[in-house]
Amino acid sequence: MTASAGSFDGKVAIVTGAAGGIGRASANAFAAKGAHVLVADVDEEHGHETVSLIASDGGSAQFVRTDVAQSSDVIAMVETALRDHGRLDFAHNNAGVAGANLPIGELPEAEWDRVMNVMLRGVYLCMKYEIAPMLSAGRGAIVNTASGAGLVGYANQSAYVASKHGVLGLTKSGALEYGAKGIRINAVCPGTVWSPMVDKAVAAFPDLQGQLEGMHPIGRLGTADEIAAAVVWLCSDDASFVLGHALSVDGGYVVP
Repeated sequence: MTASAGSFDGKVAIVTGAAGGIGRASANAFAAKGAHVLVADVDEEHGHETVSLIASDGGSAQFVRTDVAQSSDVIAMVETALRDHGRLDFAHNNAGVAGANLPIGELPEAEWDRVMNVMLRGVYLCMKYEIAPMLSAGRGAIVNTASGAGLVGYANQSAYVASKHGVLGLTKSGALEYGAKGIRINAVCPGTVWSPMVDKAVAAFPDLQGQLEGMHPIGRLGTADEIAAAVVWLCSDDASFVLGHALSVDGGYVVP
């Protein structure tokens, strides 16, 4: 169905939100396994930087400016993979935005729409247009980035939490629709991971790091590379019987 965990040679992967953080780590991980990676993001400067980092490590990648909330951009992203490489094997739908820290009664409608457009509509659009070429080929693997907040509630983050619960719903529905047709669809649910956004928050609120670490029984925050390793595994043949799963990679943040 897909390449082995050790070799994605000749395969093509799309990673959205790949200009930094988890997306950049995921793009690096796919490239390190031999895949050609389409680095998709609205951030052109840092997207090209991701491509350069991959190239400096001997990998193969190209940047495709993509706003995942716009169907025309998503269609162009997938068409670029098919035009330039004739195939699409893997997709990591990871693009996201931070939500305003407000209770529901104070959350502006525009803020709700902004978060949902990227975090939920974006995943739907990516899946919709990624599935078609995979279906034609009779194989493929998709991993959506959800969150621990897609498994539990989180006060003052209603739009973010609702969108991530929705991502898991899309993942499960898509898995049931296409699993028997050769396309495996799963999700990762990261805990808090060191990223530029978290770095800025900790710099502004020094006590925040300890609070965040205290929410994770493992006693620390995660790294983007740890999430990327899970994504690549879910796309490999080592995970060939894994379908519709929400894989928590969260240091115990959500424990059943």
